[in-house]
Amino acid sequence: MELGLIRHGSTAWNKEGRAQGSSDIPLDEEGLKGAKLLAERLQEGDWKIIYSSDLTRARQTAEIIANKLQIKLVLDERLRETNGGLIEGTTEAERIARWGMNWREQDLGIESSASVKARTQSFVKELAVTPVQNTLIVSHGALLNATMSELIPKAMYDQSLKNSSLTSLKLVNSIWECSLYNCTEHLM
Repeated sequence: MELGLIRHGSTAWNKEGRAQGSSDIPLDEEGLKGAKLLAERLQEGDWKIIYSSDLTRARQTAEIIANKLQIKLVLDERLRETNGGLIEGTTEAERIARWGMNWREQDLGIESSASVKARTQSFVKELAVTPVQNTLIVSHGALLNATMSELIPKAMYDQSLKNSSLTSLKLVNSIWECSLYNCTEHLM
């Protein structure tokens, strides 16, 4: 079994450095192009199904891929990005101006790591009991990192996932291994 983990294509807020969280932001032109290029690359694989966050930026990415590969698309709210509470739509400079340098230490309604982990665990457990098939997952940076931490607990990935990136995990003797990480060569 192989899992292809895909971060959604770029948005205007990505370029502006705005926290997106659960805000429903569409792909920009570059994001649409990146999703199309990734879909072309994925034709080389034997993908059977694609799961996606229902937020527009991930759904648009997944729809482009699903249409190109002619595979079933399943939307799942558990794959949504961490809810950013009051910081959604703001840049780092705006957060500092509003709440000070220690804004991360304040209660600004940001979804807890425990909540994100619970959603991720629920999805992964459900995926584990489905018939073995090569599966694509389109989601968001924090959620994909949580998924990787769930499947490969001892691995350390400190690089932020790039928009329209592909990470590939393979199940070998009941152990998940990362065979490709944060790859964007299809965008070149």
